[in-house]
Amino acid sequence: MGVRFHAHADPDALTRAVAAVLAKRCDAGVAERGHAWLALAGGRTPLPIYARLAASKRPGRLDVVPTDDRCVAHDHPASNVRELRAAFTATRDAQVHALTCADGDIQASLMQARALLSAHPAPFDAVLLGMGADGHIASLFPGDANLAAGLALDSGQEVIATLPDPLPPQAPFARISLTLPRLLRAHSVLLAITGQDKRAMLERAWHARDSSLPIAALLRAGLPIDVHWSP
Repeated sequence: MGVRFHAHADPDALTRAVAAVLAKRCDAGVAERGHAWLALAGGRTPLPIYARLAASKRPGRLDVVPTDDRCVAHDHPASNVRELRAAFTATRDAQVHALTCADGDIQASLMQARALLSAHPAPFDAVLLGMGADGHIASLFPGDANLAAGLALDSGQEVIATLPDPLPPQAPFARISLTLPRLLRAHSVLLAITGQDKRAMLERAWHARDSSLPIAALLRAGLPIDVHWSP
């Protein structure tokens, strides 16, 4: 139980290690129920991991959902579902499910995400998260008006709509995000981060008494979390 920290020499070593864990979890899901069920973060750090996983050509069906997504059209450069579909486009029997509707409408997207999760209630075989320099995970940002609903382990909510305040200038969009309890309903939860600034944030969160910081809430949830870090 608790947090397990894995330090890697460089991002390539991190990519190999995390992809191997995901592949093992996919194989377990296929053996158990005929398909694997993953929740995967967007962003630059995990994309090489997905490329390596896709290239490994796992047997069986692979179902993927983003841990969170921006409320934009699916062909928008800021769309996580667009990135994930591109990563797994050559993978046979892989389906990437969208949390958002095709035009990015926030209320319609929230309804779609709720329906998707209701239709797929099983625990994830694996969840892969990233972390922002401000300590956010998925699209659960410090200071969000409904952050408590996203972090509360007993909230009963699986997905929320969020509007970060302030909006990140590089992606100024409303978001749909899985909640912390839904992310933790998984056989394996991994956090992949790179760089000294994010390691410093991780250490700050680990020693923080205030679990309203999203990454601190994840680390202090009391469940097994595998943190993979490289410089």
